[in-house]
Amino acid sequence: MEKMFKVSSNPHIRSKDTTSRIMQYVALALLPAMIFGIFNFGMHAMFLVMITVSATVLSEYIYDRCMKKEISIGDFSAVVTGLLLALNLPPEAPLWVGVIGGVFAIIVVKMLFGGLGQNFMNPALGARCFLIISFTSIMTNFDCDAYTGATPLAAIKAGEGAPELIDMIIGRTAGTIGETSMIALLIGAAFLLVMKVIDLRVPGAYILSFVVFIVLFSGHGLELDYIVAQLAGGGLMLGAFFMATDYVTRPITKNGQYVFGIFLGIMTGIFRIFGPSAEGVSYAIILGNLLVPLIEKVTKPTAFGKKKTKKEAA
Repeated sequence: MEKMFKVSSNPHIRSKDTTSRIMQYVALALLPAMIFGIFNFGMHAMFLVMITVSATVLSEYIYDRCMKKEISIGDFSAVVTGLLLALNLPPEAPLWVGVIGGVFAIIVVKMLFGGLGQNFMNPALGARCFLIISFTSIMTNFDCDAYTGATPLAAIKAGEGAPELIDMIIGRTAGTIGETSMIALLIGAAFLLVMKVIDLRVPGAYILSFVVFIVLFSGHGLELDYIVAQLAGGGLMLGAFFMATDYVTRPITKNGQYVFGIFLGIMTGIFRIFGPSAEGVSYAIILGNLLVPLIEKVTKPTAFGKKKTKKEAA
């Protein structure tokens, strides 16, 4: 009798696309940023991407075998996690950092909580924050053969001269492997939008609320160069289109997705303007992930034919 039903973990979406197909689309959308990052930073960046993806896939395979579970690497979610984590690493980080991050992302953040659909935060971002806490000097060192010195946003925050705006948009600056090229990230985002893998509710609310926040509180007002620099740097585009839109760790309600995006924009603004770090995207998204159950509870629509009780309205 049990073979008559197929029970799988959430998210459950009525679509002709399978989970593996969606993950393949995401992986394809990340290719422009990955290719530019390798071109920009060199062969070590390529090896770092390869070893990190290998670590995530092997970790999931070994875990499934050890726990006598069905092998799940065919859904490509481990590949996407590895790509996202690798694109969030400094280009000259040691290869073992990618291995440790990949194992942590899959085993600790994903598989120990039930696998795909059960993790409470984005595995790649959880691993990145773990690496930042554990290996701060490595994860904040962006010096490489092509670039030396601070990232553009760190230079702006310190009052130093920032790179030319066109360099930030193209990606000819210091930073993590996949965050520097705004153009490459927008190409990938456009692909996901065309394929209807994502929509603009979360990233649109995120970016708009962030812009409003920095206009009001940064002290730069409507200075266009400053706004564009903030959007182009610090992994905002990578976070907004590729990590904040994660089906598992974003709200499922439409209103909740708007609230989620606005929360991310405000928190990123707070971290960047008032915090010691010049970035803050990773921490903002993780905090948002933790609040998703509350956001969904508050924004849960009323069932058709029912009225909200006073308790629900409160």
